[in-house]
Amino acid sequence: MLEPAAGVMGTPVTIVNVGYRSTNYWVVSAGRSRLLVDLGWPGTMGTLRANLRRMGVPLAEIRYGLATHYHIDHAGLAQELKQAGVPLLVLDVQQHAIPAMRQWTKPEDRYVEITPHDNVVITCAASRGLLRELGIAGEVVHTPGHSDDSVSLLLDDGAAFTGDLTHPALVDETNAEAVTASWRRLREGGATRIYPAHGPVRPLDA
Repeated sequence: MLEPAAGVMGTPVTIVNVGYRSTNYWVVSAGRSRLLVDLGWPGTMGTLRANLRRMGVPLAEIRYGLATHYHIDHAGLAQELKQAGVPLLVLDVQQHAIPAMRQWTKPEDRYVEITPHDNVVITCAASRGLLRELGIAGEVVHTPGHSDDSVSLLLDDGAAFTGDLTHPALVDETNAEAVTASWRRLREGGATRIYPAHGPVRPLDA
């Protein structure tokens, strides 16, 4: 899937899905400057590489990997991607969640633990400037609800990459306040199209 999105100074931005095993992994590109949103299942680097090749995305052109949250189907390959030359972009609100990744994995998952010292850590407020350097007009927004470390990539043209942010129709009393506030934050930020981690792209109001 290749779709136009928001760019900086007229640079066309494209969105490609390189996902597998029922999880979407989105490559947001401004020319050859690319951001990978969500980072694969542990032990599946070969599958991700194959999907990148199939979609015409050179691994060497991915400037950063961004996990919407630190669960194994969203950040399972973070360390292996780092070892392959893709820096890990971490929001400060996510740092506490990274060490807990290991408790959700088994030896057969072949999870490679994420090292903390060599990540690119920024605040949500600083994300717009970093994305601008990539040619992408947008920002990273803290959107807790599914997990307290969840973030969404929100482009200025309305595309929102929301990871596992709970659908508004599925909230319950344990997370209703956080989920409602996160969706309100995205809507007020101009979100119109949702690129979820599971399922098809949909209008925000669907």
